[in-house]
Amino acid sequence: MRQAVLFDLRQDSLSIYTLDRDQKAVLNKETIAISGPISVNISFPAEVSTSLQETTECYLSLPLSLLNFRIIEMPFSDIKKVRELLPFELEGLIMSGVSSVIFDAFVLGEQDGKHRIFVAYVAKDLLRDILGQLKKYNADPRLTFSLELADLLQKSKGGEITGLMQEPPTLTEATLIETALREMSHPSFNFRRDEFAYTVDDRKQKKMLRVAAILLVLIVAVFLVDMSVVALSVRSENRSLRDGLRKTYQEVFPGDKKISDEVYQMRAHLKELKEKETSFIGSSPLLVMLDLSKVVKPGIAFSEMTVDSNLIVMKGECPSLGDAQKIKSDLDPFFLDVNISETKPSAQGKTQFTMTAKGRKS
Repeated sequence: MRQAVLFDLRQDSLSIYTLDRDQKAVLNKETIAISGPISVNISFPAEVSTSLQETTECYLSLPLSLLNFRIIEMPFSDIKKVRELLPFELEGLIMSGVSSVIFDAFVLGEQDGKHRIFVAYVAKDLLRDILGQLKKYNADPRLTFSLELADLLQKSKGGEITGLMQEPPTLTEATLIETALREMSHPSFNFRRDEFAYTVDDRKQKKMLRVAAILLVLIVAVFLVDMSVVALSVRSENRSLRDGLRKTYQEVFPGDKKISDEVYQMRAHLKELKEKETSFIGSSPLLVMLDLSKVVKPGIAFSEMTVDSNLIVMKGECPSLGDAQKIKSDLDPFFLDVNISETKPSAQGKTQFTMTAKGRKS
């Protein structure tokens, strides 16, 4: 059962609905009175019977009376482009300035070759105070919309909405719940944008990625330490292990000419990778190095590798330009969109190359 809590704010009250999103039913409802008009420095009662945890999925609906509206025309309907250009279109139309409000837009339709854009906005100071008051209940809404406005848009079906806004119909509880469930999945408007954006999920994901990257480094470090202990305890195998480790290290890091302790130097490279956290969020450097080792052949050496969140750069040297093309073909099964970005002859008559890829293939 997926539960969600809806805060339905009105001019004189705040209704708190606990909803079953799967069954589309109301599990609990509590309404508290708000004294005085809603304005900056608003204060909600601290005590409610509804019990919320910090992880509770919450949503906030604002009344029409707190919103302002504009209808403008644009030559395109792409909502992302519309949102990017709205600050310029609204400049001069908002008395307090565009920077004082949070806005969102809805494309009503096309007329005479232009698209009619319905813009709704709310004062930042007011929205900041309302969200701050909801924290009394451990509530951090994922979305902030207006059920009254969403219902009017539904009734207008993209047509003339201004007439409906003059005398908006009262929402019945059944219509309110139906509209709320629809807006939770596909909001017509969402005022949690820019500085008010809901970031809890992003923070959790980044934390999980950071922990995963650290665990990966620890696992590799333990593996390397274990290899060192085995090599020291079994003297008869020490030389072959050392030779094999050095050979692998030289193939992966041919640019390191002075090798005194492969294990220590490998750990140093891992430390550098750990400090570049963005690299772990994209392609794994260890897996990239493993892939490169599979295409290394006599006469081919990779001298430098750079891995970030969306680009892998590989530099090296090969006997000829044709070999560079062969290397690219060998890399195609392992990486996305492999390209040769640069080739030039070296002083020894070989070909130096630079190749790029947009990530590893799964």
